[in-house]
Amino acid sequence: MAGFIFDMDGCLLDSIGAWHTVDSRLCKSAGITLSKEERDELSSLTLGEAAEWFHERFGILESGSEVVQVMIGFLLDFYRTEVVANPGVEAFLQAAHDSGAPMCVLSSSPQSFLQAGLSTADLKRFFDDELIISAEDRGWAKRKNDTFQKVCALLGTAPEDTWLFDDSWYAVATAREAGLRTVGVFSANECGTHEELAQHSEMVIDDFTELDPADFL
Repeated sequence: MAGFIFDMDGCLLDSIGAWHTVDSRLCKSAGITLSKEERDELSSLTLGEAAEWFHERFGILESGSEVVQVMIGFLLDFYRTEVVANPGVEAFLQAAHDSGAPMCVLSSSPQSFLQAGLSTADLKRFFDDELIISAEDRGWAKRKNDTFQKVCALLGTAPEDTWLFDDSWYAVATAREAGLRTVGVFSANECGTHEELAQHSEMVIDDFTELDPADFL
């Protein structure tokens, strides 16, 4: 049976805009504008890494820890009150869940964001608690092949029988190197353009309404 690994932000949830908003607020407070290269660099960082990056590169606030608290405050409020599922996600997850397919969430966001966001969007019911995975909290990274191997082990699926759905080009590239099958989910050019995602994915979609779960199950 196929296994499924879903990214959360930009894939299951319509939340990339909130991350861009908090980044823009930090930049505005420091009077800076990020170059494309800097945005590309920022998009591959975890929350903690991004906070340190803003502090060390631009001197924003007194420490990376203070930057983290600003980011967490804004984003947690968004996840608790505003976030919604992306189109077609609920139906796809329902079909996968009903089939008994092993599936999990693998996100670079902290666990507090995952719990709040999935609950608000009414998607948490599809996943066992131990399979809602924060790579950041576990000290893992989607830039490393062994992260996807560890997740497949948790699911009990072989990499070649496991599908990753993610909007970050570097995540689908790493997963493909690890032997997984990949679907690029476009969310924003900063995460991965259609062309970048297509280089490392079997298909690229704009939302889950384009998919028939039966083709994967």
